[in-house]
Amino acid sequence: MRYHPLSNADRDEMRRAIGVADIAELFADMPGGVVEKFDLPRGKSEIEVERHLARLAAKNIAASQAPFFVGAGAYRHHVPASVDHLIQRSEFLTSYTPYQPEISQGTLQYLFEFQTQVATLAGMEIANASMYDGSTGCAEAMLMAHRITKRRKALLSGGLHPQYAEVARTVARLAGDEIMTLAPDVTAAEDLIAQIDDSLSCVIVQTPDFFGNLRDLRAVADACHRHGALLIAAFTEAVSLGLLTSPGAMGADIVVGEGQSIGNALNFGGPYVGLFATRQEFLRQMPGRLCGETVDAEGRRGYVLTLSTREQHIRRDKATSNICTNSGLCALAFSIHMTLLGGAGLARLARVNHANAVALRDMLTQVEGVEVLNKSFFNEFTVRVRGDAAALVERLAARGVLAGVPVSRLLPGAGLDDLLLLASTEMNTDEDRATLVAELKGAL
Repeated sequence: MRYHPLSNADRDEMRRAIGVADIAELFADMPGGVVEKFDLPRGKSEIEVERHLARLAAKNIAASQAPFFVGAGAYRHHVPASVDHLIQRSEFLTSYTPYQPEISQGTLQYLFEFQTQVATLAGMEIANASMYDGSTGCAEAMLMAHRITKRRKALLSGGLHPQYAEVARTVARLAGDEIMTLAPDVTAAEDLIAQIDDSLSCVIVQTPDFFGNLRDLRAVADACHRHGALLIAAFTEAVSLGLLTSPGAMGADIVVGEGQSIGNALNFGGPYVGLFATRQEFLRQMPGRLCGETVDAEGRRGYVLTLSTREQHIRRDKATSNICTNSGLCALAFSIHMTLLGGAGLARLARVNHANAVALRDMLTQVEGVEVLNKSFFNEFTVRVRGDAAALVERLAARGVLAGVPVSRLLPGAGLDDLLLLASTEMNTDEDRATLVAELKGAL
């Protein structure tokens, strides 16, 4: 028996009540509108569907099946088997929001420890219990800066990940805020300081940036603070925090980024976990939820949900965010992996990543038709290739090598069609790098 909760008459009545002529009008804000009808085949049996999906999957090259140099915000790192084993225990996998602390001590404790790890990595005083991902965290940081400074204008570096910038622009457009995005900055040559004035609420800078360049944020932080603005430091590669000077130590006011690199596999693009940290003075303007440590009536240590500045808990006009959850299981995976590594282990992992990228850079400088553009990088850098980078990536994929991300894929129409982003993590071997170089020579 089919379950149809609403009839056509029900839908017509709902549309009349809200003053909408048709379904398409509900999606008027979506670029290109919405497709109402799909040309789908008739239903098939379970066996037929499995066979069909298996044939489709066979067309893919999995990250583990070929030399893999893809990055651009999602990185392939080794995740210890113990991480997946522990997060699949039923008390973690099926637990819900810790509204009742007396029965949620395990969840509250690991979120508290996760916050401690994130704050330490970022060089900040406090962190929340995670955001959906790095891009939504970036937009939320911008809104937080607006609330703190009472200004509504943000400046985005040309080295910010294009997807992070796009999410920030979408939020700004719908909120009626002003946003200024600088041109793509391939070699970190932009003059951000010259753009900073008393109208800005914040400046958003990424390090390592989208093109792999390392950024010293101290001068930008000083300029922001002179003009009463906040510096938001973003990152997409959490492993870099094991080696580089922390954003907090360079003067950042809010630090946001993607935690996928630690404990979380690529997973076809998600779910991921957004990291968000800031200074103690901005505690009550931080979005999301915050777990804290306390003692019970008998003096025993316990954990509670200390702060939840979201619509579900307080008056809507007082809420800092309409994000109504945190990426709890992904945060747990991050925290378990971080605990297994420890500070020394994370630093060693970061050094291996940088060494592998340096080795790849040195090999690529010997390839005719390839120019490495970065003066500094962590485990990812940009090269200029002869011809179209997207076509080159396809040719190499056909040869069994996943050779990075063409910049034109994320910045179409920017005139950067000959640029290619390459990442080399601890998962790449000497043989992988040799194979990439050999295939590049052949394809060029």
